[in-house]
Amino acid sequence: MHTGMRQGPEIWIRGPVTTQERGLPPEPGHAHTVARRFSWVGTHGGAGVSTLAAVYGGHDSARAWPGPGDPPSVLLVARTHAAGLDAVARAVEAFRRGQAPPGIDLDAVVLVADAPGRLPRPLAQRVKSLESAIDVYRVPWVPSWRLGELGHPPRETAPLARLTGAAR
Repeated sequence: MHTGMRQGPEIWIRGPVTTQERGLPPEPGHAHTVARRFSWVGTHGGAGVSTLAAVYGGHDSARAWPGPGDPPSVLLVARTHAAGLDAVARAVEAFRRGQAPPGIDLDAVVLVADAPGRLPRPLAQRVKSLESAIDVYRVPWVPSWRLGELGHPPRETAPLARLTGAAR
C-alpha cells in the first residue's frame, strides 16, 4: 500500500518535524502563564475564607456564590470539625445534583484545621470519604494567622499554593 509519504530510516534519525520546518510560526513561550483565579466560598460561618483569600489570592465570596464579575471557579472552604465537614458535604452534593448556580465550576474543597494536631479518627474518616468524591486540599493550624500575621502560605500547602498561583 502506497500512501504517498516517504518512508525510511530518516524519520528515526531526524526526529519530529518542527513547526518552522512545516512553515508554521513558532509556538509562543509559556514563561508567563497566568494563574487561574478562584472564588473562595465558605460553607459555614468562620470557615476561613477571608484569610485564605488574603494569603492565596482570589475572590472572597464569604458564604455567597460568586457574582457575575467574580471568578466562576469555586473553592469550597470548611473547617475540619463535624459541623464544617457536614456543611461542605452538603455543598458538594448540591453541585453533584446540579443545584449550584449555572456557570459556576467546583474545582476543589479546602479544609482548614479547626485545631492544632491530628484529626480524631471519625473526622479523618469523613475527610477520606470526601476525598473519594473531589480534590481536597488541607490547610494546617497556623498560630500566626490568629494574630493577623498572614505572610506566606504554610509549606504544607504547596499544592494549594500552586493551584492558586500563590507559590513563591
